[in-house]
Amino acid sequence: MPAPDLSAPTLTVDAWSDPVIDTLGYAPRSTYVERFWLSILGPSTTWLVRHIDTRLEADPDGFTLDLEATASALGLGTGRGRHSPLVRALHRCCQFGVARAGADHTLSVRRHLPPLTRHQIDRLPPGVRSEHGRWREVERDAATLDAQQRRARRVALALAELGEDVATTEQRLHRWKIHPVVARDAAVWAHRLLAARDPDVSFPPPEEVAATPDTRTPQPVGGPAPSQRAVPPPTAAGGRRVPPPPPRPTVEVDLGGDAA
Repeated sequence: MPAPDLSAPTLTVDAWSDPVIDTLGYAPRSTYVERFWLSILGPSTTWLVRHIDTRLEADPDGFTLDLEATASALGLGTGRGRHSPLVRALHRCCQFGVARAGADHTLSVRRHLPPLTRHQIDRLPPGVRSEHGRWREVERDAATLDAQQRRARRVALALAELGEDVATTEQRLHRWKIHPVVARDAAVWAHRLLAARDPDVSFPPPEEVAATPDTRTPQPVGGPAPSQRAVPPPTAAGGRRVPPPPPRPTVEVDLGGDAA
């Protein structure tokens, strides 16, 4: 893809709409991008894409990107020369299909990054490549995800209703030991549900806990009757308990008469 025109001090940035990648891809601030795309894009480009995604979330219709201010905010220096870190990061965005340059100093940036290609996977370090393989196996195994999915979606919906964005929701679920694949699915599901919610939209309620039957004897309104209330044992002047009186002896009285 052609490199962006950086002759002006600013770029006009908008979202690159791609229905297929937006459905199957991963948000720039997701765990997938952090673990796997980072090795392909490099840290400067990854942080730039995340920075732009945050700006697009606040301004979905697009915004003006000040190149000097952006470079300073990301710790990429202040120059706009051909070999400056910011310029190289913008070129890598276009090189790997994360962004595309347009006319009149415009740049369209993806809101979701696609899964790595086979060629890109082969370029990963061995440990990261093995982890990516396990990740994809879990994604393909729907039965493995089903156990955590319902619980993760309920938590994600609660976080979304509290105002957390997709990336933060996913990170919190991951921190709570939810598998990253499940966390991402739950975060995206919850926010799409909120965005499209209307009276006809429903979502699965949380699992109900069976109530324990109450076997206690029902009491009348206002508490037990006076005869049923426990009476504290009498105490002596010094606070000692007074022992109960001994039982009275039984006296048998002979009223006369013959036994039958």
